[in-house]
Amino acid sequence: MAARSMVLASIVASLPAAAIADPTLPRQSATPGGVVLVDAGPIAASTGAAPVVTVDGARAMVLRQRDRWTAVVGLPLSQPAPATVEIVIKDHDGGERRVGVDITDKQYATQRLKVKPGQVNLSKEDLARADAERTRILAVLATFSPDPPVTLELAQPVPGPRSSSYGLRRVFNGESRNPHSGMDIAAPTGTPIVAPADGRVIDTGDFFFNGNTVLIDHGQGLVTMYCHLSVIGVQPGEAVKTGDVIGKVGATGRVTGPHLHWGVILNRASVDPALFLPLAAPAAAR
Repeated sequence: MAARSMVLASIVASLPAAAIADPTLPRQSATPGGVVLVDAGPIAASTGAAPVVTVDGARAMVLRQRDRWTAVVGLPLSQPAPATVEIVIKDHDGGERRVGVDITDKQYATQRLKVKPGQVNLSKEDLARADAERTRILAVLATFSPDPPVTLELAQPVPGPRSSSYGLRRVFNGESRNPHSGMDIAAPTGTPIVAPADGRVIDTGDFFFNGNTVLIDHGQGLVTMYCHLSVIGVQPGEAVKTGDVIGKVGATGRVTGPHLHWGVILNRASVDPALFLPLAAPAAAR
């Protein structure tokens, strides 16, 4: 019973200071849409095998940080707050621990946009298409490959001012819709988009809302998504390196003008891309 007991602890207090300071890890934000780092225990000298960490049934990333394991856990925008999120850690010796992480609320702004009426109140055909595409995209975002990412410090995929759009409550033509789950980067049509880290292209396509889209798997549940492209420059299965051109900025799908919608997904949760960018990057445009 002790192995299954609930452990309630501060997320920062649960981690070694060295793991928190590691520049390759994303910055922590224990809020909806944020990322938390969880101490997943010491590295066993006998096996050296990583524990299996899950949150809400989804497999989470586990990285080796000196002599301990650190779980890197994404929190969805839909996460109720304040609340305690349960992280399940299963060791290879059969032991199981449950760590509770306290999540605080965060108030995001509201954005009101005007788009074509047919992109808000969909026809029967467009609704069926959008629903099928949503199922396909969610399946791709659930990808979990065993190898860890080369780095969790991502490069901005296209130059330009970064909007503070992540988490915005979207109102299209006066009708409320889901919050914005990515970062918008303003850039002219045709601007090259580059891979922010090494990875493998796991899907591309032309979608009703997202337009021309590229999705890249970086390892252990970290997936990045690029939407509204004018040109797709890669194919599924293709390996990419940091800085490789994967497409060009456009205005396809449901948009009000050319820009890149950049999404970062961690254990199936769309999280704030700004947490993965270097601190020295330009401040977000306001």
